[in-house]
Amino acid sequence: MNLSPRAILFGAAAALLVGFSKTGMPGAGIPAVAMMAEVFRENTKLSVGAILPLLILGDLFAIVYYRRHADWARLLELCPYVVLGMVPAYLVLRFVDDDTLRVSIGALILVLLLLHVLRQRYGFRRLSEQWWFTAATGILAGFATTVSNAAGPIMGIYLVGRHMDKHRFLGTSAWFFFLVNASKVPGYTMLGMMTGDTLRFALLLAPVVAGGAILGIRVLRRIPQAVFDVLVLALAGVAAVRMMCS
Repeated sequence: MNLSPRAILFGAAAALLVGFSKTGMPGAGIPAVAMMAEVFRENTKLSVGAILPLLILGDLFAIVYYRRHADWARLLELCPYVVLGMVPAYLVLRFVDDDTLRVSIGALILVLLLLHVLRQRYGFRRLSEQWWFTAATGILAGFATTVSNAAGPIMGIYLVGRHMDKHRFLGTSAWFFFLVNASKVPGYTMLGMMTGDTLRFALLLAPVVAGGAILGIRVLRRIPQAVFDVLVLALAGVAAVRMMCS
């Protein structure tokens, strides 16, 4: 793999955002997917495979720091639905083009965001506690994370809807995404989305992920809970619009 200064710059920026988003501001890592795509402009699916090891490393940093805050009840109720979403996603990766996937996922994220706003505005407080809402979230998250590592906004809307404080949010997210991301490694390898070159590139960027994770921990301490919730939802909306318009 020929690493140009431009590729290294975009890769380092993506790695920094991954680490920062895992321990500090969920949703801030969404641009990282686009930045890694710039590194592998000739093959978008390779960029998805290249960023996966960075995401797993970021998850591990978050688990170490927020491990005591995970809500395992929420994780267990989501798991079967996430698997339901992941299975067909591998088939879709073979036959559906990237643009169609991005637009579809972006539109579904906006629908979830609208449901959350309506719930807050009109007092439908128990909406996020309904089994079908959990099922829809899990299936969509499993599908989105498999095809494009884009489940962050979906989980953000869901966890804010479950009234989690910022530490429980990050602890639950860390375990969720670590388990899901680790499970994708065999499938991505079989599909040729992870190669020796992408793994070597990820190894080169590992220290940058660590730096981003440390920065995220420090920033989170200064963010009030109300601001944290608003930022998570706002970044989810921005991500969805960007996916639909890119």
